[in-house]
Amino acid sequence: MPQLNAIVMRHLPANLKETDMNKKDTSNSSSPHVSPPLPYAENALEPVITANTIGFHYRKHHKGYVDNLNKLVAGTEYADLSLEKIITGTAGRKEKAAIFNNAAQIWNHTFYWKSMRSKGGGEPPAALKQKMDASFGSVDACKKELASVAVSQFGSGWAWLVLDGDKLKIVKTANADVPLTTGMKPLLTVDVWEHAYYLDYQNRRADYVNAVLDKLINWEFALQNAS
Repeated sequence: MPQLNAIVMRHLPANLKETDMNKKDTSNSSSPHVSPPLPYAENALEPVITANTIGFHYRKHHKGYVDNLNKLVAGTEYADLSLEKIITGTAGRKEKAAIFNNAAQIWNHTFYWKSMRSKGGGEPPAALKQKMDASFGSVDACKKELASVAVSQFGSGWAWLVLDGDKLKIVKTANADVPLTTGMKPLLTVDVWEHAYYLDYQNRRADYVNAVLDKLINWEFALQNAS
């Protein structure tokens, strides 16, 4: 899949290098993939997302994808590949769905953690605000569309702010799918798998999404990725 690989690497956010998304543990060749550390303490996003939720999400779910991927790629052609190359090499191949799903979920989660920060939300940086105004009419319109897409995603998935050419767009993906494989550049994401919010919000996905957008979303991260 050389063409797809080129598309993914071209649209990989500049501040998310392959080494950031795909840390290698060289002391143990049988477990090449490890969970990148969280960019903040587990309680840093409280009260919007509790340490209890972050702990389960990061140490159980995110780690689970890492453990699964290591088992799935051991002894295969993917054993020594970076996360991005595994994603591009397995995307759209039904027989490789398990490998793709776990690799993509590691990438998505690492990106999700960086899409939030303590005391986030608020007014985007001027350069990003200009892009949002041009693409959506206003920051509020962009947030409303992002919230609507996140809440309306049926079942598990992700809502994304992406750069498609020179225009910002809001898209959603189901399960482990990632916009990288369709030629769009992710700027930030909101996880709407139930394990991202259920301990704190139960079935109130809309409350979780709006709280993230109002109080945690990392507009600076989005701007860095848009550069």
